[in-house]
Amino acid sequence: MPLNNRSKGSPFPLLAFVLLFLLAPLFFFFALNTSSDRNDISDVTIQQGSKWREQKALHDLKSLFPKEVLDMIMASTNDMGPLSLENFRNNLSASWRVVGLKTSNATYQLNQPETHLRQEKQKEKEGKSSVGLPQWTDSPVKLARRQLIEKRMAKRAAELVKQDDEVIVKLEDLAIERSKSVDSAVLGKYNIWRKENENENADSTVRLMRDQIIMARVYLSIAKMKNKLDLYQELQTRLKESQRALGEATSDADLHHSEHEKIKAMGQVLSKVKDQLYDCKLVTGKLRAMLQTADEQVRGLKKQSTFLSQLAAKTIPNGIHCLSMRLTIDYYLLPPEKRKFPKTENLVNPSLYHYALFSDNVLAASVVVNSTVLNAKDPSKHVFHLVTDKLNFGAMNMWFLLNPPGKATINVENVDEFKWLNSSYCPVLRQLESATMKEYYFKAGHPSTTGASNLKYRNPKYLSMLNHLRFYLPQVYPKLDKILFLDDDIVVQKDLTGLWAVDLHGKVNGAVETCGESFHRFDKYLNFSNPHIAKNFDPNACGWAYGMNIFDLKVWKKKDITGIYHRWQNLNEDRVLWKLGTLPPGLMTFYGLTHPLNKSWHVLGLGYSPSIDRTEIENAAVVHYNGNMKPWLEIAMTKYRPYWSKYVKYNHPYLRNCKLSEWSS
Repeated sequence: MPLNNRSKGSPFPLLAFVLLFLLAPLFFFFALNTSSDRNDISDVTIQQGSKWREQKALHDLKSLFPKEVLDMIMASTNDMGPLSLENFRNNLSASWRVVGLKTSNATYQLNQPETHLRQEKQKEKEGKSSVGLPQWTDSPVKLARRQLIEKRMAKRAAELVKQDDEVIVKLEDLAIERSKSVDSAVLGKYNIWRKENENENADSTVRLMRDQIIMARVYLSIAKMKNKLDLYQELQTRLKESQRALGEATSDADLHHSEHEKIKAMGQVLSKVKDQLYDCKLVTGKLRAMLQTADEQVRGLKKQSTFLSQLAAKTIPNGIHCLSMRLTIDYYLLPPEKRKFPKTENLVNPSLYHYALFSDNVLAASVVVNSTVLNAKDPSKHVFHLVTDKLNFGAMNMWFLLNPPGKATINVENVDEFKWLNSSYCPVLRQLESATMKEYYFKAGHPSTTGASNLKYRNPKYLSMLNHLRFYLPQVYPKLDKILFLDDDIVVQKDLTGLWAVDLHGKVNGAVETCGESFHRFDKYLNFSNPHIAKNFDPNACGWAYGMNIFDLKVWKKKDITGIYHRWQNLNEDRVLWKLGTLPPGLMTFYGLTHPLNKSWHVLGLGYSPSIDRTEIENAAVVHYNGNMKPWLEIAMTKYRPYWSKYVKYNHPYLRNCKLSEWSS
């Protein structure tokens, strides 16, 4: 039964197995074809995306590079495969690269999927070369592009080298100019290579010895007060040893190597004395007394220094005194007919350019005349009116007779021969004859004359009428319309004829103003506590400078300038309105009657200020050595002296005989 039932079972399982065996290969081939179709579609999609990204990259490139670069990119696409922005950025010359712009996101995304394609193309190229085909050669477009890049790189490199050379030359020129303006004296004083600056504590031992000496003096006084004779003798001995050892040393290098033993010995004595004599109150009192004494000594030395500097500024060097004496002797040996200057008719010709120069210094006057003539466009139209005193009259005449100023006209006069200039007419002469004025000048110990502030006013030049003659120009030159007043401590560097063409707008005096924000104003020169000053002048009014002034003598006469000057001079007989000098009365006399000139006409300060800009000096028409450090003195500033000394004839026999040289003057 069981066997029968099994043989009669269902045939479906067998049929299903047969169908599966027959249909399985069909399903396999169908799936394979479907996958192939899908890969083809995917390749088309990738190519379309690649083209879109190419177009997007080109759009971004247009915003980054000029048309020349884009043409190169298009030309190289066929040779190098799909575009790579990074590739072109690396191959471009520096002059074509754009600095500061970031790569766009689209460009960045473009580079990622195309890397594989570039690698495959490169493999294909390598495969071709490996089978014996020729290597890749540059196309004409690519070769032209490479040559263009090389030319641009060479041109850019040449421009950079040229720029570097120009910068180096400019820096060298600037360094040379700066080195010329450095004062050699200052350079030596502050040179960082000096021994004093090799060590920050180069004087530590010297300072220690000085401190020991001070404390020894303090305890020496206390020991004597407390009758400690043994300590007193020991301190005195050590004190003398330290003083001798120190001497005039200013740094440790100046000390002898054995001084350390003396320092040690002094330290032991001071320690011993301190244990026995120290009293805080006494020590403090002694130090305070020593400090007060030192302060008084410093004030005395400052006063002495001020006096000596004023004395040095006002004395005449031996060489200039010798020159004046030799010239004077030779002048009076000349026959009278040879003592006259030519072209005297030009002295009263108002159409010429007239200069007034009042001086008792032959060498200084010669520099003023020489510098003016040498820088004049037409010297024949320039006339110099020199006035000196009777002591230097012969010397001044003899110098210009021997050294005439080329085609210019010159004349020398003696102020003492102006008979109209007497004490009955001139208030200054009358005041100089008074007893109080003589006491002020000639009794240095008088209480009113002590003090450094009064020393500079006790100057011999204030006793000379040469200093006050500037207020009498129409009386001295009655036939002239305009005249240029010059001090004898100036140097002319340009033609000055343009000053006669300046419109003074009805004013009398043309001058350069000297005031700044808070200095060189009227309150610096005048006593505004006096009602006469306070009522008539503005304390903030701007001051101006004597030294180079163009005066309109016709307006001068109309305004009676000399009469105004006399009025103020009479009010100042007791010197209550201003100190001595000619600038304060000049400021008052020409108040409201002064026309400001351009500052380049007249640069001041070469006699006291070491910080004047060199360009300002060289561009000035006139430079002025106002101050104590005149260029003919030893105390002159060396960096300013060449502007003056180049107009001195140092090879002249008179100057050589008096040993006047560029370094001695």
